[in-house]
Amino acid sequence: MFQIEVNGKPLQAEPGETLLKVLKRNGVRVPTLCYLKDRAPSGACRLCVVEVAGQANLVPSCAFPAAEGMKIQTHSPRVLRARRTVVELLLANHPDDCLYCVRNGDCDLRRLAGELDVRQRRYCKIERRPETDNSSASVVREQSKCILCGRCVRVCEEVMGVSAIDFVERGSHSRVTTAFEEGLNVSGCVGCGQCVMVCPTGALHEVDHMGRVLEALADPALTVMVQHAPSVSVTLGEMFGLEPGSDVDGALNAVLRRMGFARVFDTGFSADLTVMEEASELLQRLGGKGPLPMMTSCSPGWINFVESFFPKWMPNLSTCKSPQQMMGALIKTYYARSQKLAPEKIFSVSIMPCTAKKGEAARRQMRGEGGLPDVDAVLTTRELAFMIRQKGLDLKTLPAELPDSLLGERSSAGKIFGASGGVMEAAVRTAYRLVTGHELENLELKAVRGLDGIKEAQVKVGDVTLDLAVVSGLMNARRLVEDMEKGLRRYHFVEVMTCPGGCIAGGGQPHDTEPELVKARMSALYTIDRKAKLRCAHNNAEVQKLYKDFLGEPLGHLSHELLHTSYAQRREGE
Repeated sequence: MFQIEVNGKPLQAEPGETLLKVLKRNGVRVPTLCYLKDRAPSGACRLCVVEVAGQANLVPSCAFPAAEGMKIQTHSPRVLRARRTVVELLLANHPDDCLYCVRNGDCDLRRLAGELDVRQRRYCKIERRPETDNSSASVVREQSKCILCGRCVRVCEEVMGVSAIDFVERGSHSRVTTAFEEGLNVSGCVGCGQCVMVCPTGALHEVDHMGRVLEALADPALTVMVQHAPSVSVTLGEMFGLEPGSDVDGALNAVLRRMGFARVFDTGFSADLTVMEEASELLQRLGGKGPLPMMTSCSPGWINFVESFFPKWMPNLSTCKSPQQMMGALIKTYYARSQKLAPEKIFSVSIMPCTAKKGEAARRQMRGEGGLPDVDAVLTTRELAFMIRQKGLDLKTLPAELPDSLLGERSSAGKIFGASGGVMEAAVRTAYRLVTGHELENLELKAVRGLDGIKEAQVKVGDVTLDLAVVSGLMNARRLVEDMEKGLRRYHFVEVMTCPGGCIAGGGQPHDTEPELVKARMSALYTIDRKAKLRCAHNNAEVQKLYKDFLGEPLGHLSHELLHTSYAQRREGE
């Protein structure tokens, strides 16, 4: 440790630390637009410049190493002038449509303009209006709002291992685009939305499904039903001022009813159903009917990734639909019949933490009888928060309510699907019961919990010791698959979640994904599990009733027809 002086006060620094890291750790706020935590600095935006005694020029604090005896000014008149100029130059080429922008009220560039007192245009505006890319079913690119910070490029390449977008040309002609400047739909994009999570402006955002949902709610001929994913209840509260990890499950059911939804279902129920089908499929493959390792299929971004980059591993994907699609299929079959409703008069909505779920719902494989989609519209957590405010509802004051029955009760095994490792843990609990006839003595599989990118575990199930792997973040998935191809790793069962940390940090969640926030969300899910009375999918009485009255048995004929699917190597436009 050594000492530096910041704004006249001594601060402790460690060898190798950048100035920005020292300042952040000590509560000194310096603005940035290009900085990504735990990534090598790019120094692209120059907003984080500070004044260092003895240096002729201002230095970017994100890339400048701390040294003993340094004297630094972080908000001197010179520094503030430089930052203000940077923002003014960015605004010179930015569209003046803040009132209509999807990030209105949540834009880093607008916030910085306010902080730096930028009140008038000092630089001439160069009119350029690149076309908006609406080709993807998941993500929209508004190139005119891009400020070339590079965050999206780096996340796509370094965290997700996809590299669907990159910089082209140089100088004033620089821009971020896809290969050959084609649409996202014919790029390698998997629709994960992690680029949306780091974009400081409205240049990247989810495809809007709010309009179609509002139209459906206003149509008296339609019965509009909604399901909400396990992770949504522990993230939505943050957008209404609640502590990170606050569980608003009961209030969420209440607010959805007051918004006009006729039925409210918990996707945790179909997560339990996924466990029953997936655990049964794993045991079948262990018996020689299908390739190993079996890989989970709950995360649509991961499915897109395999189809695009590792098609030879597609037979290893579980044939199970995701919980979203299972619930959608059951709403328009089992529930429709039980309530004497015409499937074509049902409008099925899901609330998901994920932008890729929009693309998943639009797949041709996700349609039932007569070509009806299993799910008609997908709202992200962010979109739901917007609609709640639009309706004038207060999430914090509503009394807790239960989801609707028949497709309502869930175990806590279904709830932990929202965290990386949750699908694996839930499936192992049920696989153990199916093989041995007994409950697993310790239901908590600690080895697959946490935020590590790749986690491994071994569990003895009957006479077989299962080798398990849990991966989050597609770059980690790429490394693991490449190691398996080289014979360096061998598993029976692999869970992959597209987004680092799992659905709690999905592309449709609140934009802030600081590790401490994600940990709080994960901790909340595991607290719910620890306190629950019903902790295993196979003990869910409503799941048992569904099999008895309708589906027959896991992997049976009707189960395969409604709850399973197949995948194919992606073609252009898909």
